[in-house]
Amino acid sequence: MKIAVHDTFGDPAAVLHPGDSPTPEPGPGEVRVRTLLSPIHNHDLWTVRGTYGYKPPLPAIGGSEAVGTIEAVGEGVDAAMVGRRVSAAGVHGTWAESFIAKAAGVMPVPDEISDEAAAQLVAMPFSAITLLESLGANSGDWIVQNAANGAVGRMLAKLAEARGIHVVSLVRRDEGVTELEAAGIRNAVSTSGEGWKDRVRELTGGAPIKAGVESVGGRAAADLADVIGENGTLVCFGSMTGEPMQIPSGAVIFKQLTVKGFWGAKVGPAVSPDDRRRLMGELVTRVAKGELKLVAEEIVPLAEIGRAVEASLAPGKVGKVLVKP
Repeated sequence: MKIAVHDTFGDPAAVLHPGDSPTPEPGPGEVRVRTLLSPIHNHDLWTVRGTYGYKPPLPAIGGSEAVGTIEAVGEGVDAAMVGRRVSAAGVHGTWAESFIAKAAGVMPVPDEISDEAAAQLVAMPFSAITLLESLGANSGDWIVQNAANGAVGRMLAKLAEARGIHVVSLVRRDEGVTELEAAGIRNAVSTSGEGWKDRVRELTGGAPIKAGVESVGGRAAADLADVIGENGTLVCFGSMTGEPMQIPSGAVIFKQLTVKGFWGAKVGPAVSPDDRRRLMGELVTRVAKGELKLVAEEIVPLAEIGRAVEASLAPGKVGKVLVKP
């Protein structure tokens, strides 16, 4: 089968290349899925660079989420699953014509949901909704996030709004405010000019901000700590710049801030089965109704994996870049 593979760790656009591999056979409790579309996530690129929390043995096929059709089942799996369209995340090697997944881990996709949405239905939306739950915010509360124009940022804003939670969405470009407003996301603020913190306080009406989501790194973490209220929580979700967070000790001491990390690979498996069903049910319902839009920026052939990576890193994207075998 055709694959996108890397033999070394490094710049994804340079080290990823098309290749061939034997079609895998599902083991007990597994299914083989024929890939329809697979997204390029930031964590996929960090994995190829060798800087993620998981480091695969080399050579490695990229990708961790996809929508596809079950084409074979392993021992102990109901053969009636063959032919079903499913979404899968937290798997390995989805930038390929086929991949292996646990039968219990794939999710049937309703007909109302397109392949483009189904390809990105689990990883980022589930991270967004579990991240939102972890903040402990209730209807009427305020939270703040940076990197708000990214996939998770947009989802977090829409999911929070549906629950009556107010979100200040910080972006680093003035154009980002317009882009978020066009997507129906309110309370967006550009940090590119002076006085943006006054704008945040104006939006909240002086109400305390209960929690903040930090995904940039460097000085941006200090800015969030500055606008979060007393006894608030600062959650590190990512690091767009790769720089260490700079958080003044004064903000932590005098505001009694709590600083913690969030990694979906750890948080997700810890979610109880009942909560997982509840949260995934909410996500599927909102996507099917069009309340949560999961759009594709571009669909790129698997053979052009280098161009696909470059497209995924371009600024100003609205949706995910998807790879098509």
